[in-house]
Amino acid sequence: MAFDGSSKPKTCIIGAGCSGFTMAKRLKDKGLPYDCFEMSDNIGGNWYYKNPNGTSSCYQSLHIDTSKWRLAFEDYPVPEDWPDFPHHAQLLQYFHDYVDHFGLRETITFNTAVTNVETLPGGRWKVTLSTGEAREYDAVAVANGHHWDARMPTYPGHFEGYQVHSHHYRDPFEPYDFRGKNVMIVGAGNSAMDISSELSQRPIAKNLFISMRRGVWVLPKYMDGSPADKAALPPWLPSKLGRKLARAKIKKTIGMMEDYGLPKPDHEPLDGHPSVSGEFLTRVGCGDIKPKPGIERLDGDSVVFTDGTREQVDAIVWATGYNVTFPFLKQKELMPQENTFPLYKRMVKPGFETLFFLGLAQPLPTLVNFAEQQSKLVAAALTGEYAFPDAAEMDRVTEADEQLHLGHFYDSPRHRMQVDFGVYVADLLKEIKRGEKRAHAVA
Repeated sequence: MAFDGSSKPKTCIIGAGCSGFTMAKRLKDKGLPYDCFEMSDNIGGNWYYKNPNGTSSCYQSLHIDTSKWRLAFEDYPVPEDWPDFPHHAQLLQYFHDYVDHFGLRETITFNTAVTNVETLPGGRWKVTLSTGEAREYDAVAVANGHHWDARMPTYPGHFEGYQVHSHHYRDPFEPYDFRGKNVMIVGAGNSAMDISSELSQRPIAKNLFISMRRGVWVLPKYMDGSPADKAALPPWLPSKLGRKLARAKIKKTIGMMEDYGLPKPDHEPLDGHPSVSGEFLTRVGCGDIKPKPGIERLDGDSVVFTDGTREQVDAIVWATGYNVTFPFLKQKELMPQENTFPLYKRMVKPGFETLFFLGLAQPLPTLVNFAEQQSKLVAAALTGEYAFPDAAEMDRVTEADEQLHLGHFYDSPRHRMQVDFGVYVADLLKEIKRGEKRAHAVA
C-alpha cells in the first residue's frame, strides 16, 4: 500500500519510550492522526527506573554511556548544566520535559498494552488491546524496545546460590545483599562492565569474578580530555579508513587488553560492539575484578571454568544480553530468528510497507535519538512524500547495508542489528530524497 497524500492515514504507535514519543511528535507536527499505547503508567520505557511493567533495565547507579552531546533531540537541547554523562534520572526527566513541552502526554494512552497486530487487506492492520478492544489502522509503528526480554544461557550442572539477570539487577543491597559474598558476573558488555565495577568495591563483594568467553576491547568514556564519542568521524569518510584511524587511536590511548590481565581479544577494536567503561580497567588492574574464562559447568556452590579452574561462588549476575521479540506479532515473517532480522533501512520488511520498526538497532554511539531520525522517513511515507522501491530492490539494498554495517563484526547475537549512527543517518536522509523522486515519478 502506498499513500498518495490525498488522505490522512492513522497510525498506531506501540510504546512510549524515546522511540515512541519522538514518532508521535513527528506525526503531530505533520498533522497526521495517531494513537500511542503504553503498557506502563508513564513514559520512558527502558529509562523509567523500576518501571512497573518490568521492561526497564535501569539500576540505581546507572549513567548513560553516551555523552549529552550525542543523545540530544534535534529540536530540544539538553540542559546546559548536565554532566557529560547524565544519570538515568536526569535522562528520564529530559524525556518528561520533551513530552510535556510538545504536548504529547495527552495523546498517549497509558496502562494499555497492544496484545495482537493482525494484517488486513490493503496493507491495513487490526490492533487488539489489553482492554479487549480492537481498532483498525492504516499503519503501525513498533517502538516496544529490544532490551527487555532477558537472554539466559544454559550450562551443564546446577547452581545453588543466588542468580539474577542484569536486567533485574537494581543495587548492591536489595533484594540480595552482595556484601561479603563471592560474586561472578557473566558477560562482557556495558552492563557487565558497570555492575562488576560497582560490586567489586571492597566494602561490597568479598571477591568479584568476571567470566568472559572471549576477550573484548573496553573503551574509555574520555579521550584527550573530552567525551570519546564527541570525536566521531564524519560520515563521508570511507568506513574502512575511519576504522583504521580509530583503531590506531584506541590502541595508543588504552594499550592492549592482555596488559591489564584480561583475555586477548581475537578481533580488532571496533570489530565488535565496544564495551565502554571509565572504571572497569582500573578495577581489573587493582585486582578488585578477577577475570575468568568461559564457564564449563555449574557445580552446586561452585563454577568450573573452561581452563579447569574452580571458584566457590555465592551469587551470579548474568549480563548475557536480550532476545529481540514482539509478542504482539504472530506472523512468521515478522519474528526475528536468533536476533537476526534484516529490514530495509532497519525499519521495514518488504511486503509490509505500512509496518515500521523503530529503534530496532544497536547504533554507535547512541540509541536515544535514533528513532527521531527514522521518524522522518515514516512521516514522509505516510504523507505520500516518499515511495519505497520494489521488493527486489529493497532486498538488494538491505543485503548491501547489512554488509556495510555488520560485515566487519564477529558473529554474535549482539552484532546482528549493528549500525554506525552517523553513516546510517546520512544515508537515511539521502534515501528520503530518493523516495521523493520515486513518489513524484509515480504521481
